[in-house]
Amino acid sequence: MIVEQKVPSPGESISEVVIARWLKKDGDYVEKDDELCEIDSDKATLTVNADEAGAFKALAAEGDTVTVGSVICTIDTAAAKTAAAEKAEEPKPKAEETKAEEKPVKVEASNTASYAAGTPSPAAKKIMDENNVSASQVSATGKDGRITKSDVQNLLANGFVAPAKSANSFSSSRETDRQKMTPLRKKLSQRLVSVKNETAMLTTFNEVDMSAIMEIRKKYKDKFFEKHNVGVGFMSFFTKAVTEALQLFPAVNAMIDGEEIVYHKYADIGIAVSAPKGLVVPVVRNAQELSLAQIEQEIKNLAVKARDNKITLEDMSGGTFTITNGGVFGSMMSTPIINPPQSAILGMHNVVERPMAINGKVEIRPIMYVALSYDHRIIDGRESVGFLVKVKEMLENPHKMLFGGKDPDQILLGL
Repeated sequence: MIVEQKVPSPGESISEVVIARWLKKDGDYVEKDDELCEIDSDKATLTVNADEAGAFKALAAEGDTVTVGSVICTIDTAAAKTAAAEKAEEPKPKAEETKAEEKPVKVEASNTASYAAGTPSPAAKKIMDENNVSASQVSATGKDGRITKSDVQNLLANGFVAPAKSANSFSSSRETDRQKMTPLRKKLSQRLVSVKNETAMLTTFNEVDMSAIMEIRKKYKDKFFEKHNVGVGFMSFFTKAVTEALQLFPAVNAMIDGEEIVYHKYADIGIAVSAPKGLVVPVVRNAQELSLAQIEQEIKNLAVKARDNKITLEDMSGGTFTITNGGVFGSMMSTPIINPPQSAILGMHNVVERPMAINGKVEIRPIMYVALSYDHRIIDGRESVGFLVKVKEMLENPHKMLFGGKDPDQILLGL
């Protein structure tokens, strides 16, 4: 029986996706739930899994745009498992036994070449990219002419020196490389332009003395990791400070819906993450209820999912406020763009030692510039400045995060 594999719906309002890459080739025998391909939508990258076991056949090419619900491949459940597939499942001989029998085979291009011929394994490709080695320079010994990690290591061990290559790969031929925009990149460009055109966006700036936070990290980072199995970074402190400040300035945590303003009684904080296929903003839910360790763990989990292209629509939906950290790339200052339909976004930047006037004396302090971009239609200047000042105060005096932004003495005196 021929089973038709259709494009699953990545979410509401999405009608088209792009075949990013096939993970199987025609004729492969696949088991049920095997990953067949990756599809790109304007919101996320998803995988299509086999509904049944059988022989696989693709009906669309990589890069094709296909509609949700259309058939992209078939699985012949009547096909017997091929000898090659059965052989692949057999226990492999020990490395010592195969090494003596292997003979380097120079890969030559031909019309009858194997699908894998000249294709490096992920580990081999990483080493090749790092050392500017092309596939044609490696003698492949892997199955069907595949380049293995040891093939590349043997080449380098024999004294191979690759020609110098700049990061930009400029050439004298004045060639160009035209690539189709991914759905995610197209959607991102549309959203960014719409924000500039449809909101009254302004940005206010301030500076934060990071001495107190850096001292806490230095003093407790080892104990923190031992207990929680996660490092303590700046992002958890900023997230905690933001959730406290949002309670004092609820308009910053609100959004416009038609002719109404929606105020949120919770803080779902979006954390902007640079993923392989573009910027994504996964959300830390109910951040106001989480400890620093819980925030760090959640950020770590989301960052790993983003790196592996496993972020889902659910991970990125429903944020009320966003934090973006350009400092990890060395940014000194920026004006972040609001993530719609939210009304504000906080930008963090790099920490630089700067001379500061402290009690009439010049001292060198670790300073970070911060920026708050906000929609002036809903947030007034007083609220935006007050919010950023409150975030600054709590970061410079971290104990205030435990008392709603107030000093412990004020709580004691009932002020």
